[in-house]
Amino acid sequence: MSESVQVHMPSQPVAPAPQFTQLLSATRHGARLARLLTVEQIALWGWPRDSERAEAAAVVVAELAANAVAHGRLPGRGFRLSLILLPDSRLRVEITDPRGDRLPVVSRVPDEGGRGLVIVDALAADWGVRPYPPSGKTVWAEVCPARQCP
Repeated sequence: MSESVQVHMPSQPVAPAPQFTQLLSATRHGARLARLLTVEQIALWGWPRDSERAEAAAVVVAELAANAVAHGRLPGRGFRLSLILLPDSRLRVEITDPRGDRLPVVSRVPDEGGRGLVIVDALAADWGVRPYPPSGKTVWAEVCPARQCP
């Protein structure tokens, strides 16, 4: 006697999370462009441009992109901006640079670097860093669409 296995398939395919990715030059202009592109993309996804959360997302991108330019730069290499609208409506920001040997450090000392990450920590629901093989890293942050995260 043979057994049959039933697999339940949803009637509608699950759509992938909306994403935006752009390679940018590791310059101040590239970091500024990352912020501008973020504002445009999240507006297309329905976040009001003048909302507190849209501004928070723009500032998070600006800080992470500035760090990629200042600390993650290698000659001839840029950085990548990725934006992912997660199913719970959080915005996941990812900045990938080629310097995996230089990990972000949060500093609350006035004359040291790392203060931008204090801002990221204050504005993002969560953030972190992961390796990007073979030699880079991705610094990510998640911003909620409303004042409080679900």
